[in-house]
Order: sequence, then structure tokens, then C-alpha cells
Amino acid sequence: MIPAVTVWFDGDCPLCVREIALMRRLDKRGAIAFENVAGDGSCPIDRADLLARFHAREAGGPMVSGAAAFAALWRAIPVLAPFGQLARLPPLLWILERAYRGFLRLRPRLQALVRRLDARPSRDAA
Repeated sequence: MIPAVTVWFDGDCPLCVREIALMRRLDKRGAIAFENVAGDGSCPIDRADLLARFHAREAGGPMVSGAAAFAALWRAIPVLAPFGQLARLPPLLWILERAYRGFLRLRPRLQALVRRLDARPSRDAA
């Protein structure tokens, strides 16, 4: 089966790993191909560019990044598809892209926070 969408993600990013895990659970039809760019996943463009922003390609379409890539991902998951369809509206996509760019500025600090939280000993282990 040809995937409805292929997404490229940073498997070394704890935020990305969590989000992709959620998307895998929601992808009950297996419509999404997930490529870990930090691992041995395919890189159709420069690896640094793929690691800097979220990228996706709907079957037969162009590669997109940022909010447009999230919208493509959402369209492949029935429960999120309405949000992906709404994101086709240029004003909404513009707003989502601005929000994504804001997130990218915070991403390094959020990654560091999640890594520190992950490194803490579990209360269950005590």
C-alpha cells in the first residue's frame, strides 16, 4: 500500500518522538510512512533542513514543511482530518505557520526540559 502521507521527523528530539508516537497510535489505517531522519531514514532533501523543520509529502504532492506538513499529517488521520482540511484555508494556515515558527524558537528549551524530566529517576523504581 502506498502511504497517504510520508513524514520526516527528528528521532533524537524527545518532543518529536512523543508526538510521532501519538500519531502512530492514531494512524489506525496505516496511512502514514514515518521516516526518522536522525536514524537511517531516507532524506529526499538536505538532512539539516529536514531536522530544522517538520516535513511531509502527501501521495503525489510536493514536499511541504511547518504548519502545512502538520496539516498534511492531520488529513491522513480520520479524527484529525477536519483540522487538516481547515488548514487548507490560507488565513488559517498563515496563523498556524506563525504559531509553528514561535514554537521553533522555544523548541531547544522545551527539548532540554523534557530530557531533564526523562533523566529523573522514576518514583516506581524506588
